[in-house]
Amino acid sequence: MWKIWLDMDEETKKRVSKNFKIAGVVLMLLGIGGVLFPGIMSLATLFFVAWMMLLGGLMTGYFTWMSDRSDWLGWLKSFILVATAILLIFKPMPGIAAVGMLLAIYFLFDSFGNMALAFTMKPAKGWWLWLLNGIFSLLLAVIFLIGWPFSSLYLVGLFVGISLLIDGIVLITLGSYLKKSGE
Repeated sequence: MWKIWLDMDEETKKRVSKNFKIAGVVLMLLGIGGVLFPGIMSLATLFFVAWMMLLGGLMTGYFTWMSDRSDWLGWLKSFILVATAILLIFKPMPGIAAVGMLLAIYFLFDSFGNMALAFTMKPAKGWWLWLLNGIFSLLLAVIFLIGWPFSSLYLVGLFVGISLLIDGIVLITLGSYLKKSGE
């Protein structure tokens, strides 16, 4: 999938490079905010997840209503999503611990995905940045699992912030590499 960036025409490389850099700056700013204010980032992450679950539950209910009102599994899925979202919104502390465990699992998958991407891109310039990103994600997962659940309040925000910061740096660097390859 990402090998295509090596075969782009010069105009597309410039446009993608610019978009990488813009996205990278936004991610870096969010990441710095998360590192400086981890409790706020923890709550923001929790509420983001909760609202996405609520929206997903409502949409599932709507589609179940429109397609097959007798589909009890569709209603059950909708109920579970909505109920979980409401619990997360009104009981944020246990929710942050749960989101913390989900993030530890996410960081593990993110690590393996980034490492696989790195080895797929290996001869290309900058491939090692994806490998480094994967190593950092693996380190974040291990640290998180060691302190869970007591450290969830600050670790969720801190680790989301660090991950966003690193992703932003990688995008900016790859955007620079892509722009240089287009010149």
